[in-house]
Amino acid sequence: MKTVMAQGTFDILHPGHLHYLRRSAEQGEKLVVVISRDSRAGKKKDLYFSEDERKEMVDSLEMVDKAVLGSEGDIYSTVEKVDPDVITLGHDQEHSEEKVREMAEKATGHTVEVVRVGEKGDYSSTDIRDF
Repeated sequence: MKTVMAQGTFDILHPGHLHYLRRSAEQGEKLVVVISRDSRAGKKKDLYFSEDERKEMVDSLEMVDKAVLGSEGDIYSTVEKVDPDVITLGHDQEHSEEKVREMAEKATGHTVEVVRVGEKGDYSSTDIRDF
């Protein structure tokens, strides 16, 4: 079974998140979504929902097989735990595909494909929050 790992904060769910998660789910048979911890998601005052609330919302989505909270430390241990075959990145995630792939392969001990699936849209949690 091909496991796909997507990640994000998902504080204010919007259609852009749904698109990202649907496209992520299409990359394999099992979609595990890693929810950023409150301590790592930026300023806590900027978050509307707690990490547990955000996890519950994402876990309830049909295309998501499992939502988990990320590591309090680094993403390396989360990737090791999820052990994905594919990691998806959204358009606004400022990670180098090559660096993510290298880190993931070191964490898992096997080949990991990194795919950018998000497309720039009209949705931004920051813009919605600041409206």
